Amino acid sequence: MASTEARRECETEGCSKDAKLQCPTCIKLGIQGSYFCSQECFKGSWVSHKLLHKKAKCSVLCVLSEEDKNQNESQNCVENDINTDPWPGYRYTGKLHPHYPLTPMRHVPGDIQRPDYADHPRGISESEQFLKGTSQIKILCPEDIEGMRVVCKLAREVLDIAAEMVKVGVTTEEIDHAVHLACTARKCYPSPLNYYNFPKSCCTSVNEVICHGIPDRRLLQEGDILNVDITVYHNGFHGDLNETFYIGEVDEEAKKLVQTTYECLMQSIDSVKPGIRYRELGNIIQKHAQANGFSVVRSYCGHGIHRLFHTAPNVPHYAKNKAVGVMKPGHVFTIEPMICEGGWQDETWPDGWTAVTRDGKRSAQFEHTLLVTETGCEILTRRMEDNGRAHFLNQM
Repeated sequence: MASTEARRECETEGCSKDAKLQCPTCIKLGIQGSYFCSQECFKGSWVSHKLLHKKAKCSVLCVLSEEDKNQNESQNCVENDINTDPWPGYRYTGKLHPHYPLTPMRHVPGDIQRPDYADHPRGISESEQFLKGTSQIKILCPEDIEGMRVVCKLAREVLDIAAEMVKVGVTTEEIDHAVHLACTARKCYPSPLNYYNFPKSCCTSVNEVICHGIPDRRLLQEGDILNVDITVYHNGFHGDLNETFYIGEVDEEAKKLVQTTYECLMQSIDSVKPGIRYRELGNIIQKHAQANGFSVVRSYCGHGIHRLFHTAPNVPHYAKNKAVGVMKPGHVFTIEPMICEGGWQDETWPDGWTAVTRDGKRSAQFEHTLLVTETGCEILTRRMEDNGRAHFLNQM
């Protein structure tokens, strides 16, 4: 007996129009639903919607039977119980490989306040999903602004502790452990932990990894560059920042890439003030990156942040983007440009998270959380020491 096609509504929050357009990636991955009434609604929901793709890709990896795993085990590169080829047949874009197995997800004491996704079986933030697709930017009240100042100061303290760990021979797993302990010691929940099932307390991105690298057992090597991305949750607010570090002595090309990326961030911050369109930030960033021979990642962007980890506005870092919104006092958001030696195109490892350059060349990133003030902006995650300068400037 044939079934009758039910009326489908657009999945963008606040839109109840008939929907006939279905996300092509969801069709390939077998994700049910994902219907939208127009390209505009689809694009407006993209930041939260694409997380479903990552989750589905990760689930696909788990369907290998135990027999298949045993058959593949002898073919994998395993040394001292470290597997550097957990996805047989996958072609890496560069020299970096994961070092599995990962350690189990770390415990957060029960007396620490948790975001809504912390105990969700799929790590879904219901509060973010409720506002999915909206372009309305929240203006924070004085009490919320103070909450953001506190959490961003704590996030900065945690990143500074991670910075002390960064050296040749240390694993990113060890950095993650230190980050986790630093968070819980400050009564903070490490925001990445279980966010859409992300397995660790921070992101560590080495060399060709653009962002969302998962800490593992690989030893940091002389000449690497490493980004550590920290977000903490405290008293109902998230604070987010990251920096890129040199590992030992690095080549001149790496120094130029990291320096330029930092300059892209700071030049864009200089322009933040009421009345500036969010889309203008990408013009500033891409102009400086291209002038130095680099490209700007397009798939990932800055974002609004406060009681929600990710929310409006979207802040693309490339030129001629179509970001919606004008800066107003009380807006809080991140700028976090990802700048590449080669092309800007990316792909994702089969873990569903690790974004790498398609050509295998290196990428660097810096991030601050910013508050728009009446006359400019306040860098909420600014370093307290060394006049606010990033750590890599002391490594030169």
